[in-house]
Amino acid sequence: MLILKKISEVRDWVRRKSSKGGQIGLVPTMGYLHEGHLSLARAARRENDFVIMSIFVNPLQFGANEDLDTYPRDLKRDSQLAAAAGVDAIFAPEVSEMYPYYPQLTTVNVTEITEVLCGAVRPGHFSGVATVVTKLFNIVQPDRAYFGQKDYQQCLVIKRMVADLNMPVEIKMVPIVREKDGLAMSSRNVYLSEEERRQALCLNEALRICRDLYDKGERSARKLLDAVQDRIRQEPLAAIDYAEICSAELLQEVDEIKENVVVALAVRIGSTRLIDNIVLEGDTGV
Repeated sequence: MLILKKISEVRDWVRRKSSKGGQIGLVPTMGYLHEGHLSLARAARRENDFVIMSIFVNPLQFGANEDLDTYPRDLKRDSQLAAAAGVDAIFAPEVSEMYPYYPQLTTVNVTEITEVLCGAVRPGHFSGVATVVTKLFNIVQPDRAYFGQKDYQQCLVIKRMVADLNMPVEIKMVPIVREKDGLAMSSRNVYLSEEERRQALCLNEALRICRDLYDKGERSARKLLDAVQDRIRQEPLAAIDYAEICSAELLQEVDEIKENVVVALAVRIGSTRLIDNIVLEGDTGV
């Protein structure tokens, strides 16, 4: 596995691969890989000639009281998993390499769709995401970049940024990968105790209840959300950050489901914040 630490090394690698006429897929991650990340790598492997994965715990997207210092890191483990999934190279820079002037004066902000859901409770988070992804796109200049549906709002932010700024990269959203018990895979799952892990299943179960009611004909967002919240509140360790049904493209609240929507959850199980979502296809589509 080729591990690159410097921007200049990445650019040299990209130049060599591009000179052969090959297309490059980028998989941005913060490391501590799980099957969700690896599904992105495998999708990139199928659709590109070369695959590069970034592993960088980005300080710009963490708030003052969030888990930047304790976020799990294991580059040796990650490199072995990435190689098995078909990744050709890993870009694992130090903070000083990505941000030589920190804090940097130039950031990227996407408005409106970053002001709801996670953006409403994590101010500055999506500016940090958009900024680091812009830097990665400038460094790697990939043909395609791969993101997971679990971070639905993040995918939407990146898609809109790329469209608004005419960035020549195709954004691919890969479906959520779940554990056998239904819990959405996340690097933060390692923080959960055995009992917290059991109670965390309420997120997926609540979304399944929502989908079942929708499939039976319920179109009232309020009634669907009531069912979702009722299930989560059965767990004593669960505290809802948000539970919303929003339009799939602009994340605007809806009363009646007539178009494609995302049912989005953020729930704290003990001290661990988990997110999950499903997309419901509206009667008229979008």
